[in-house]
Amino acid sequence: MESLSIITNTKRQLVLRTLQDAKVAQVVEARAALFSTPFYVCVNHGHSVPFWHNYFLPVRTGRLPVWSNGTADHICLPSKKYNRDFTGISTKNVFIRAMGATVEHDKASWELTVQVDQRDGDEGMKFKLRVMGNLHVGGLMLKLVEKIKAPQDWSDHALWWTQRKCWLLKTHWTLDKYGVQADADLRYTPQHKPLCLQLPNMKLAKLTVSYSAVVFKTVAEICRALNIRRPEELSLLKLPDDQSKKKKKKDKNPLLEDIIDMDNTSGGSGVPGTPLYSKTMVPIYNPENGTPATATSLWFGDNPLTSSQPNLPPAELAKMYQPLTMVDKAIINGGWLDSSHSLMEQDIGEDDRLQLRFKYHSFYDLNPKYDAVRITQLYEQARWAILLEEIDCTDEEMIMFASLQYHICKLTMSTEPLDTSNEPEIDEVEAALSNLEVTLEGAHTDRILEDITDIPKLADSLKLFRPKRLTLRAYKEYWFVFKDTTISYYKNKESASGEPIEQLHLRGCEVVPDVNVTDKKFGIKLLLPVADGMNEVYIRCDNDMQYSKWKAACTLASKGKTMAYSSYRSEVKKIQSFLQMKSLAPPSGQTAPDLDAMDMNPECFVSPRYTKKYKTKQLTSRILEAHQNISVLSLTEAKMRFIQAWQSLPDFGIKYYIVRFRGSKKDELLGISYNRLIRIDMSTGVPVTTWRFANMKQWNVNWEIRQVTIEFDQSVSIAFSCMSCDCKVVHEYIGGYIFLSTRSKDQNETLDEELFHKLTGGQE
Repeated sequence: MESLSIITNTKRQLVLRTLQDAKVAQVVEARAALFSTPFYVCVNHGHSVPFWHNYFLPVRTGRLPVWSNGTADHICLPSKKYNRDFTGISTKNVFIRAMGATVEHDKASWELTVQVDQRDGDEGMKFKLRVMGNLHVGGLMLKLVEKIKAPQDWSDHALWWTQRKCWLLKTHWTLDKYGVQADADLRYTPQHKPLCLQLPNMKLAKLTVSYSAVVFKTVAEICRALNIRRPEELSLLKLPDDQSKKKKKKDKNPLLEDIIDMDNTSGGSGVPGTPLYSKTMVPIYNPENGTPATATSLWFGDNPLTSSQPNLPPAELAKMYQPLTMVDKAIINGGWLDSSHSLMEQDIGEDDRLQLRFKYHSFYDLNPKYDAVRITQLYEQARWAILLEEIDCTDEEMIMFASLQYHICKLTMSTEPLDTSNEPEIDEVEAALSNLEVTLEGAHTDRILEDITDIPKLADSLKLFRPKRLTLRAYKEYWFVFKDTTISYYKNKESASGEPIEQLHLRGCEVVPDVNVTDKKFGIKLLLPVADGMNEVYIRCDNDMQYSKWKAACTLASKGKTMAYSSYRSEVKKIQSFLQMKSLAPPSGQTAPDLDAMDMNPECFVSPRYTKKYKTKQLTSRILEAHQNISVLSLTEAKMRFIQAWQSLPDFGIKYYIVRFRGSKKDELLGISYNRLIRIDMSTGVPVTTWRFANMKQWNVNWEIRQVTIEFDQSVSIAFSCMSCDCKVVHEYIGGYIFLSTRSKDQNETLDEELFHKLTGGQE
C-alpha cells in the first residue's frame, strides 16, 4: 500500500489522499493517533458533489470510533443508504477534522441571525447561531435561549419571519420545511403585546392581546376581556392612512384621548389592578336556551363599559364631523382586517390604533340581563353613526334619536342609583327585537304557521304612484288586496272579483318607509326587482294603523314570508312603537314642556348639519316634545329602543364597496347587507338591482384573477372584481353573514370556528 500524503492547512484540516483500493478503516487507524482530542471522520464517496452531512462520524480519542461494530476495522455510517462498513470501499478523499474552537464547520451548516425582542423597554439583542436545515424550530428556540443565558420566562416568545410575514409556530417543523435560509431575518418576540383600541363608544382602551393568533380568535379574546357576548359579530377595522392622520389631528378632545388600561383596571371587586375579566370566572350556560345561568353582575361585578358616555360639546362634535360619500365609505370599509390571519401578518404593530366595531349587523339574542356591555356599546355605535351621519335619516328621525339620547343622558347622569334588578327579563322591546333578529332568510324554516290552511290577507283603499320621467302625476286611488307575497290592485272594490290592473310580486323587493308623522304622511316605497334593474312604486296609506299593517306585510313578503307567520303581529307592534317615538304630540294628560325652565343644549344630540338648519330654541322645543313620548322608559329600554330605531332605517347595515361587474366597463357600488346584495349606480346612488342571500345557491372566488362569482335561483349569475379593496374582504363579508345564519340557542354559545374559516377563509 502506498504511503499517504498529508496536506495540512491553516484550519488544522488534514486531507488524506488515498489510493482507490485503500481501506477507509486503515486510513482512520493510521491517522487517529495524530489527534489528542476527539475528531470527525468525513468521507467523499466519489460523488461529484460531496454529501458531507451524510458522512460525519464523531470518533473518540484513540482508535475506537463511536459508531462501529466493536472493532477499529469497521466503521458504520448512520445513514440507511450507506449503512455498511467502510472496509473495501473505494474512496477518493477522507477528511479527519479535530473538534475544537478553531475547527472548520461542516459545509452543510450555516449561520442564522436572530433578533431577540425584550419586554419592559429593554433593548433588543442579536445572536448568531450555527444551524443546519434539518434542525426543527423548537430546537432552534432552545439553542437561542441557552445562548441568551437570561433568567426570564420565555414561554410566550415565538419566532417571527419578517420577510415572509409569518410566525414559525409549528415547532416540530424543520428549517428546511419552512424554507428558512441564512438570509432569513428572524425575530424572537412575545406573542402577546399591548394593543390600543377605539371602542364603539369612541373611548380608547389598551389591553394585551395575541399578535400570533388569527384575528377571529383575537377578537374573541378582546370581547371576553370586555364582557361582550357574541364576539363573532365584531371585528377590527383599520382606517386608511389619510383618515387616521386626520383623526389624530382632530381627536384632541381629552374625553376621547383618555385611555382605559384594561390590564390594570379595577373591576367589581374594587381592588386596584384587578382586571375586569378573570379567566377563572367562566359563566355557566343554560343548555336549553344558551343564556348564562347567572346574571352578568354576579360574576363580573360593575363594569365601567356599561355606562353611556356624555355627549360632546357642539364645537368638539363639529370637529369630528366629516360628510362622507358612498365612495368614501367604500374606501373605509376596505380596512376590515382579515379574520383568518394574525395581526402581525397584516402589518399591525404596537403603535397602531384599531377600531373595535360591530361588523356584522346581525345582533343575535340581545338579552338586557346578560348583555349590559354589548347593548351599551351597540347603542354607542348607533349613536355615533347618527351624529356623524354615517347613515342617512330624515329630520323627524333625527329629532327622535335626539330625544332618546337626551333621555338616556338624563338617566345616566341622575344622582339616584339605577335599579335594574326589577326590569323584566322579557318585555315588549325584547320580544320585538327577538323577532327582528337579523338572520338570513331560510335559517328558521321550522317556524310554526298560525293557520296553514287560511293565510290572512289585507284589503284596503290606498293610493298609488308610479314615477315616470318628465311626468308630475299625482297619487291615484285604487282598491288593494294583499295575499301571500303579492299585491293586486283594482279600479275599485266592486271589480276585485275580476282581473287586477296589475300584480306586484314582492319577494326580493326593497321596502323603504316614506313617513313624516308630523305631516301625517304614511307612505311605502317599493323597489321591485326586474330583469334590467328596479321598478319604483309608491303606496300612500291614510293613517298610522293602516300603514303599520301594510308595511309589516310588505316587509315579510320581501323575505318570502306571508302574514301567517307569527312574527307579523310583533312587526306591526314594532312599527307602531317606532311611529309613536316619532310623534311630537304629547301623550294625553301631559302638558307641553316649559322651555325656559329646561337646562338643555340641543346641539349635543343632533348632527352638526342640523345646528345650521334650525335655531337652538326650535331644536329644544322639538326634542322635548318628542321626549314626552318616551319619558317613562328605563335606561336599558331606552337604549334598546334606540337600537331598534337604528335597525329600522332604510340604509341600516349596508356596507359599500367599489366593484366592476363582469362585462361592464365602469365602476359601480356594491352594497352588502345582512340579507341582500345591492347593485348601486355610483353617480346617482340609486339602487339598480337587489339579490337576496335567501336565493343564493353558491358563490366562489377565482383567486388568480380575484373575481367573485355568485349564483342565485332562476339561473341568475353575477361576477365582479373588487376595486376598492381585496376581494377577500367582500368574500369574508358574504361568508360571515352565511355563518351567522347558522347560529341557534342550543349551541350553548360554542362557535364552530372551523365552519367560519371554511366560509370566509379563501384559498388557504
